[in-house]
Parts: sequence; C-alpha cells; structure tokens
Amino acid sequence: MNIKIENGESRAAAEDKKQPLLENASVPPKTPAQKAIRRTFKGTGHLVRLLPTGSVLTFQVVSPILTHQGKCPNHTNRVVTLGFLAICGLSCFILRLTDSFRDERGKVRHGLATFRGLWVLDTSLNLSQEEAARYRLKFIDFFHAFASILVFGAVALFDKNVIKCFCPHPSDETKQLLVTVPIWIGVACSVLFILFPSKRHGIGTSLSRN
Repeated sequence: MNIKIENGESRAAAEDKKQPLLENASVPPKTPAQKAIRRTFKGTGHLVRLLPTGSVLTFQVVSPILTHQGKCPNHTNRVVTLGFLAICGLSCFILRLTDSFRDERGKVRHGLATFRGLWVLDTSLNLSQEEAARYRLKFIDFFHAFASILVFGAVALFDKNVIKCFCPHPSDETKQLLVTVPIWIGVACSVLFILFPSKRHGIGTSLSRN
C-alpha cells in the first residue's frame, strides 16, 4: 500500500520523478577503438551503396550465355561480349550521376544530375532553381563514376567466362596479372570511396524518410 504525501502523490511516484530520464542521462565517451569501428561501419555503408551491384548482377547472369560458357566459338561472340561489357560499364557510370528526392506527396522521384541541376526523369515536376542547384554535378561525381567503371572492370576480370573468351590460353605472367590487378583496383577504389563518400541517392539506392 502506497503512503500518501502532502501533494497527493504516492511516495513511489515521487521517487520515480527524482530518477533522471534515460534520454537526459549523460552518454559515456567513446573509446578510440569504438570510434574507429564506427567510422569503419559508416565507410562500409558508403562502399556498399556505391558499388555497381545491379550492373554486376546483370553481367553475371548474361555473360555465360553470350560467351557460351567461355568458349566463344566465333568472332561474333567476342564482339557481342565486348559490347555488353561496354554497356554495363556505361550503366555504372550513368547510375553514379543519378539522384533522388521526395515530392510533396512523399513519393521518391529520380533524376539525372546536370551542370544546371537535377533533370527529373519520372515526373513532369520541375524543381525551383534553388532546389535544383543542390543537385548540380561536381568533380566528386565524375570521380565516383569513373571509379565504379574500374570496380566493374575488376569484377569482369575475375569472371572465368570472359577470361576464357578473350584469353583462352594465358601465360603464367598473364595469370598473375589477372589475379593481382583486380585485387589492387578493388582495394584502391574501396579506400577512395570511404575517404571521399558521395551524398547522392541514385537509382537503386534507398532514400530515407527524412
């Protein structure tokens, strides 16, 4: 049974009011290791968002068909495969130049970043000059676009069907290059993506509610 106090509240309720709220409690300082881990997770999130996963998935599904499991019986197969690689690389480049926003109804709209602003693709909505200026192309956008092509090229060099098609009998030096070059490209681009992240939310990238 609770004991009543002068202001009509129970002693238990009065004691609860004396306890500090969780949101007002002091947050303990992070250790250097925790800060490093947090930066790593944040950088990994940027890296996952910037890798051309859609183009890579399409490439991995279609390349065995175009190359006939790496056999490439005639010259036409090599030309078609090379053209397909160029299309996938171009898609990696263009996707890095896209961005998105939410309209007044909360729907996500996508557009292509230009030097004047954002060219909206999926609606007739026109952004104001001030809003469009936020999406103008910058040097970092071209950097990420070219780096995405390099990452896709590294993935293509790891594909055994492509290697068998264009280089069916590689020498020992060529085999070593086919192993080391993609690895170094992946490591270099990963570090650069983490050090110089992009704030764009292009096609295939989720956009938060805020």
